[in-house]
Amino acid sequence: MQPELVRQAMSGDHEAFAELTRSSTGSLYGLARLILHDSDRAEDATQEALVSAWRHLSSLRDPERFEAWLRRMLVRACYAEAKREKRRHTIEAQVEPVARTAPDPGIELADRDELGRLFMHLKPEQRALVVLHYYLGLELKEIGETLGMPSGTVKSKLSRTIAEMRATADADARVPVTAGRTA
Repeated sequence: MQPELVRQAMSGDHEAFAELTRSSTGSLYGLARLILHDSDRAEDATQEALVSAWRHLSSLRDPERFEAWLRRMLVRACYAEAKREKRRHTIEAQVEPVARTAPDPGIELADRDELGRLFMHLKPEQRALVVLHYYLGLELKEIGETLGMPSGTVKSKLSRTIAEMRATADADARVPVTAGRTA
């Protein structure tokens, strides 16, 4: 990011703000889609985050931290969107596969399906941690800045989330498959 462009936007320059957000809108939407599992809701959260960022730009203390601040706005917008959706009692989640090459596509498909099922069981706050760390590759400190929490808290919450995913996977593996059989 260009700190001078951020300062111009902070002083009310609409064009500077548009320039700043133009380059990050795609990645913000991608992050929102991973957290919310719904393209329409991800668009809503992204738009809400950008509007909120414009409204609260004067509260940004360090222009060098604009990207982390904007990601924080997005994550908060995703949380709000998830709460709205929860009130509607509609659950729809699907993790989009990440394109990778594997020797046996069947194994990759099974692994991706299992990860998708495990991911669906997570709360939006937990999905945000996983997405920021494993999909975007952010360091714990950057995630902490994005979510407004100490990096030690991020580390422990991420650890608990992964442990919960493993426990769910282990429990699913122990359940005998009886579909199609009658007793």
